[in-house]
Amino acid sequence: MPGSYPDRIRELALYDGRFDAYQLKAQGCDVLFASYPAGTTIAAHTHDTDNHGVIIKGELILTMNGKTQRVGAGQWYCVPAHVEHEAHFEVQTDEIEFWFNAEKEK
Repeated sequence: MPGSYPDRIRELALYDGRFDAYQLKAQGCDVLFASYPAGTTIAAHTHDTDNHGVIIKGELILTMNGKTQRVGAGQWYCVPAHVEHEAHFEVQTDEIEFWFNAEKEK
């Protein structure tokens, strides 16, 4: 799998989904170390988690609520649960994503 991650991260289980990522499971949250080849597009979709991410290399082009924003290296973004969004990556991009359960555990 591509991506500029330390060996310890590369030893994590692979995420089984629409993109390549190493996955770290935690209570109430999954952490994904994701890599997207240039030209990758993730079609409009929703999910049941509140997603927060930081781009560590490259750029995410995120469309949500009819607005498109560019998120570059060192910048954070948030996609709330159940909000339709899509993503595009013009250049090779690596990011760390935190997928929090939408309902906080009590």
